[in-house]
Amino acid sequence: MKTFFYLKSCSTCNRIIKELDLPSDIELHDIKSSPISEEQINHLKELAGSFEALFSKRAQLYKSENLKDKNLNEEDFKFYLLKHYTFLKRPVLVYNSHIFIGNSSKTVEAAKAFIQKNE
Repeated sequence: MKTFFYLKSCSTCNRIIKELDLPSDIELHDIKSSPISEEQINHLKELAGSFEALFSKRAQLYKSENLKDKNLNEEDFKFYLLKHYTFLKRPVLVYNSHIFIGNSSKTVEAAKAFIQKNE
């Protein structure tokens, strides 16, 4: 699987797409127009190690639903990831059996180096 999960309307995601210079065989998956399936989220969890690693605690809904005050477990994280696209920490790049989650400069640089090495 070579997929880039992102939000089309997100300027940070679009900047990262350009910065990574993604190969043409990587599928761009807009999580708003095409929500992530349970099968996909389970696969991402296998690669990431947990649903929590995929979960964005910066999401507006995280704050507005007072989730920070709740003790969420893995099933809760999965539920919210499937409930609304905003809970996915983005972007997420899956390149075969490797996963890169989020938009930190360290993550983007690691993804860029990995892509260049594996093209």
